[in-house]
Amino acid sequence: MEDERQARDVAEAYLERDGLWVTAVGDGIKALEAFSSANYDLVVLDLNLPGMSGEDVCRRIRDNSDVPIIMLTAKGTEEERIAGLDLGADDYLVKPFSPRELAARVRALLRRARAESEPQRSRAEFGELEIDLAGHRVWLDGDELELTASEYKLLTTLSRFPGRVYSRMELVEKVLGYDFEGYERAIDSHVKNLRAKLGDDPREPRFIHTVFGIGYRFDAPVDGEV
Repeated sequence: MEDERQARDVAEAYLERDGLWVTAVGDGIKALEAFSSANYDLVVLDLNLPGMSGEDVCRRIRDNSDVPIIMLTAKGTEEERIAGLDLGADDYLVKPFSPRELAARVRALLRRARAESEPQRSRAEFGELEIDLAGHRVWLDGDELELTASEYKLLTTLSRFPGRVYSRMELVEKVLGYDFEGYERAIDSHVKNLRAKLGDDPREPRFIHTVFGIGYRFDAPVDGEV
């Protein structure tokens, strides 16, 4: 969803060249209407939209869906990028951007989403935390958690080898699917959101522990395998 017609047309052409079906709109309210009318696999969202801001559109989508979201914006400071990721975006491109890079990032996110939706062999249990790998679902204390695609990938990556320390750059590559250069703090944002949903206090975590100067590790009673 891009507010500048020319940029929107170029991005649409590159994505359609990859064989994707694209719906392009330039208004926040119309974007939500379009999203609710079909089952989309991914959203490319500009933050500077008429009618309704991209931030509000992102919040509304996240209220009901964990569809991957790529944000496009002229806001390029680290704080603004992190704010966008805190809203629930999975990726972030600063304008002016290369349509080839946008297409590559769309492909990467779609590959990751499709891989996560493929049937898995088992489920994992870590005390009160249960991960259904076949169903792509997570429960804590019997209550199902609503995780975004990035949060789910982060959780399954960390919990695959409890006690193993992952650097931020490793998690960037494993969770986001490619070298997300300069965005290591994006992982901090995803960890913050995941911890909130796990009820994990960073000062006394049950699951996700910070290893200062390096990254994160997952610790919990292991009752199954990931």
